[in-house]
Amino acid sequence: MARYTGPKARVNRRFGALLFESAGAARAFAKRENPPGMHPKPRRTSNYGIALAEKQKIKYYYGLGERQLRRYFDDAVGRKGNTGETLLLMCERRLDNIVRRVGFTKTRPQSRQGIVHGHFLVNGVKVSSPSFICRPGDIIEVRNRDSVKNMYRGVIANFPPTPMDWLNFDTEELRVTVAGNPGPSDISLPVNANIVVEFLSR
Repeated sequence: MARYTGPKARVNRRFGALLFESAGAARAFAKRENPPGMHPKPRRTSNYGIALAEKQKIKYYYGLGERQLRRYFDDAVGRKGNTGETLLLMCERRLDNIVRRVGFTKTRPQSRQGIVHGHFLVNGVKVSSPSFICRPGDIIEVRNRDSVKNMYRGVIANFPPTPMDWLNFDTEELRVTVAGNPGPSDISLPVNANIVVEFLSR
């Protein structure tokens, strides 16, 4: 799942949500929001099928594998508060998600590619793992190389970032400071996390 290379527009249409944000997938989803297939018909979905679909949304959207999602779930179970909400907030704190949310890239696959190629530093240290979980006080910045910085400045110029309370973004220095932990309103994926928790608890 983390390296899904299949038709992204079909995934968006299957789940009725913009899980993949690439230009082609977004255009195809805008034109045809109905499920894929020659003659799609609405079918009755069981509770199991609904829960499975919600779980798949999380995996596709954040680029998680099954084992990785299970690890996050086990970690969320041991924390205080709503388990489903905690699970999604952990996903929001991933480095690849933060890079996407502040506008360095247009999609999460692009942000993962940039991280793997060593374009980003966290607290002055190169981090090549997209799943790195950021904490309050962490500083994320673009590697000090002109070609890399110019590339990300171009993306930001065309797609200005949306301000967020928990992330302070210096567009001049290409530096992000994690000011705090995200809250429930910062979760960018509309999904019923509670039924996912029930599904994973079986």
